[in-house]
Parts: sequence; C-alpha cells; structure tokens
Amino acid sequence: MSRPPRIEPSGDVVERIASTALELPDAYEEDAWTGVRWRVRAKTFAHVLVAQEGYTSASRDVTGATEPTTVLTFRSAGDELLALVNAGRPFYRPPWSPTVIGMVLDDDTDWDEVAELVTESYRFCAPLMLRRRLDA
Repeated sequence: MSRPPRIEPSGDVVERIASTALELPDAYEEDAWTGVRWRVRAKTFAHVLVAQEGYTSASRDVTGATEPTTVLTFRSAGDELLALVNAGRPFYRPPWSPTVIGMVLDDDTDWDEVAELVTESYRFCAPLMLRRRLDA
C-alpha cells in the first residue's frame, strides 16, 4: 500500500511566517523534507509543515488530530518554554527535543503571536553577533 502524496502548507501560511523570518539578520528559507524551514547559519528556528496520515508526525501523536493539520515548530527556553508547554492547544511538545515547541496553525491563529515566537526562536538559535544586530 502506497502512502498518499505529502500535503504542503499553503502559500499564504508560508508567506506570513516568511514575512517575519526573512527580516531577521542572515536568516534564510529553504525547502525541508516536507514543508518549509527558516534557518540562521545551520540551525532551524522555524519549520512549517502539514501533519498528515501516512507519515510520522509528533503533532498527530501528541494532539491526536486525524485530519491534515498545518503546524509550526520553533525553539524556546526558560519561562516562555514552560508557559507554552503548559498552555495546551494550540501548543504541543514534540518528544524529540527539549527546546522545540509545536503550534497548530488554523483559523484562530494569532499571527502577531506567531511573529513574536518566530523572532524569539531566532534569538535562541542565532549567534551573539546576530542577536546584537537584531537589537541595534
């Protein structure tokens, strides 16, 4: 039995995230094995994809969603990480990294919050000199 073809995130969602991510110093966008990711140097600070049946997915495992679901993963630390881990939907904690948070993106998404979370994730991943440029 073959798997269904991968569903990619909508162009609108990618554009919304890119509008924040690509404004950050030395950030760049690239296609990932599924979806799109934004990186600084060799570190991914945001990744948007569609979790769907037929493919391994921390989102599907943690949330129990059975329908294709657009998700964003990003990095966090400290008090923000603890708050997001305990916030519940739309946030979830993938089991593969202690600093990665997942967020379901849907009609209720607060895009200002997404912009803040992507920027903070960049701060987590970027070297000090780039963080200083961001703060200048």
